[in-house]
Amino acid sequence: MASALPAPWPTPHSPQDRGLDALPLFAPPSGLDPRLEAFLQQASSLLCTWLGQTEMRGPLPALSVLPSVEPERQGLGGDRLLADLQLVMEGAFHPGHPGALAHLDPPALTASIAADLICAGLNNNLLAEELAPSLSHLERGLCAWFAGALGLGAAAGGVAASGGSLSNLMALVTARHSRGLGQCGEAVVLCSTDAHVSLVKALAVMGLPAQALRRLPVDGHGQLCTERLADELERLQRDGIPVIAVVATAGTTVRGAIDPLEAIAGLCRRHGVWLHIDAAIGGVFALAPEQRPLLAGLGRADSVTVNPQKLLGITKTSSLLLLPDPAQLQRAFGTGLPYMEPSWGGGHGGEMGLQGSRPAEILKLWLGLRQLGLDGITALVEGALARRRRLQQLLAGDGRLQLLEGPLHLLSFRPRSGSHEALAHWSEKTRAALLAEQLMLSRPLYGGVHHLKAVLGNPHTQPSHLERLAAVVAAQPCP
Repeated sequence: MASALPAPWPTPHSPQDRGLDALPLFAPPSGLDPRLEAFLQQASSLLCTWLGQTEMRGPLPALSVLPSVEPERQGLGGDRLLADLQLVMEGAFHPGHPGALAHLDPPALTASIAADLICAGLNNNLLAEELAPSLSHLERGLCAWFAGALGLGAAAGGVAASGGSLSNLMALVTARHSRGLGQCGEAVVLCSTDAHVSLVKALAVMGLPAQALRRLPVDGHGQLCTERLADELERLQRDGIPVIAVVATAGTTVRGAIDPLEAIAGLCRRHGVWLHIDAAIGGVFALAPEQRPLLAGLGRADSVTVNPQKLLGITKTSSLLLLPDPAQLQRAFGTGLPYMEPSWGGGHGGEMGLQGSRPAEILKLWLGLRQLGLDGITALVEGALARRRRLQQLLAGDGRLQLLEGPLHLLSFRPRSGSHEALAHWSEKTRAALLAEQLMLSRPLYGGVHHLKAVLGNPHTQPSHLERLAAVVAAQPCP
């Protein structure tokens, strides 16, 4: 445990003691507060120690013991607070462990960690420009750069959001508003059977029935069948049923499939339908020159969700909703903010989406990208793909397995035969055997059958880990 703070924070005991000088706030603007500096240094030391014990801990904690949940009668001093933090950290999942291969949760970039701390300390609010002057401009500028890099055009832009689910929801609300369908209960959204579950939530929030989400089949590669989409659009047009949007997916959650974006964009243009692309997983691959062709057609979308947190190591949450015409957001969500002064530089952030008060999450994305540089982004992307190809090569040699792969860094597999119950048992037993070797895979239910899934975005994972993974799988009897 780190050494004690220079002086304990005073704790208010009576109403007259509860002035600002008696609360655990930073000092008035008369100089540096040594208590704050020491506390943050010691908290940082705890974090660095935790990060440095990666190999010792394993992906999942062996035991989780939490401190008391409720606040005590008297406020705690620094030593107690740090001790409580330590307990919580002991029970945390460790995304930096080289065997953490279960989910789209890579280890965090150091610059992104630092920016998250600064963001908390600044406590600026992207609701309005005067509450976050520099950060409002930073968000607009970075969203414009990102949108341009994805091919959405010179006038493109967007807004940061707390997660891809919120980005997808805001995209569909914007699409509905642009079509004048806000009061239409018969309107539908089209997507593939492998589209993300956030679309179900989005339609529920929008007040639409579950059947308004029309799921269309995928082909043998997990891609939306464009022939079925064309037929469905024709049928809906004949029947007079309005379409809010077609949602294409660039990176499905189980196999990393990318829908045929160019063909889908052509169909949407022909029918005058909004195209939203959920590129939460795959969007960042367009930043790597060699992989950009995988996302051909992305620039023809009316809106795009992209989550840099899923591969680039940006601390959570980091999602962007990007549009060729970002003014669509203000038209859909603008209220005028009558309690704020008018914007002087392009619109208040609170008018660009569902969130009003929100932290400057753009800071950790901006600083993380600055740390990586374009070459670093490419290295992360290419490294993830190389690990997926290596694991695929190792598992392909086991003729008992059926692999579900796509062009990205996800790989799912299961035995070729067996009842649903037998396959569920196999996946559960194999996952436990892998965890015993500190290798953590997830166990998604896909097509009614349990699979094991590896996400190869962790740059700490070495070839030896993949070889051990394949050996553990090979040692498990198949049904």
